[in-house]
Amino acid sequence: MLKGIDFEVNPGEIFVIMGPSGSGKSVLLRQLIGLEDPDQGEVLIEGQPIQPPDVATRYRVAMVFQSGALLTSMTVGENVGFYLAEHHLKPPGEIAGIVAKDLEEVGLKGTENKMPDELSGGMRKRVAIARALVVEPQLILYDEPTSELDPVSAVNIAEEIVKLNERIHVTTLIVSHDRDLAFGIAHRIAMLDEGRIVAIGTPEEIKRNPDPRVQQFLSAHIAQRPAVLSSLRPVGQVETVTG
Repeated sequence: MLKGIDFEVNPGEIFVIMGPSGSGKSVLLRQLIGLEDPDQGEVLIEGQPIQPPDVATRYRVAMVFQSGALLTSMTVGENVGFYLAEHHLKPPGEIAGIVAKDLEEVGLKGTENKMPDELSGGMRKRVAIARALVVEPQLILYDEPTSELDPVSAVNIAEEIVKLNERIHVTTLIVSHDRDLAFGIAHRIAMLDEGRIVAIGTPEEIKRNPDPRVQQFLSAHIAQRPAVLSSLRPVGQVETVTG
């Protein structure tokens, strides 16, 4: 159960919600995308309450699921273009062009005719990101984007998230327990514990936060994160543009 959650995400920001298992991350994510209604309060996008099921189209919100959630009976290209084709939003030829562009965007040029089971776990995650890009999102939500990946693949996905944030200025909200990812790429981090936000701030502010719940989580597993993640963290002010 969530208790008094209150935070804002700036346009163009990489914002990571972090916390141990059972802290409320999954419940919060379901409420953010409109799959579950909060008992009190509301979720606003650009000042307006979300209105499922049209939140994805009204505000161009996309979701990258933890498992990738690819349809195994479809090719990579069919998976990426599924939303556009299913809702008849573009003619087939135009969809093919969009699919090719978005696959190239995530480093998977020419994989349209492959099946999901021919791909590595990291590649399937990138296909899921490409599928999110077809709606030209203003906001992308990622659910545990580096889970079930080896360290090298996890770094590749982190790089992809940062590149997209920089290239298309998409607001990025990540729910994860991966501290390496959070401290490597986030502009700001919110720390959840037992349904409450116990800390919020930049990566350095979170590291220095004296709250014992924060420090216990950070010290529970000391690991040397890959050097590349340290270099990925965005520098400077977040561009607060809308639209």
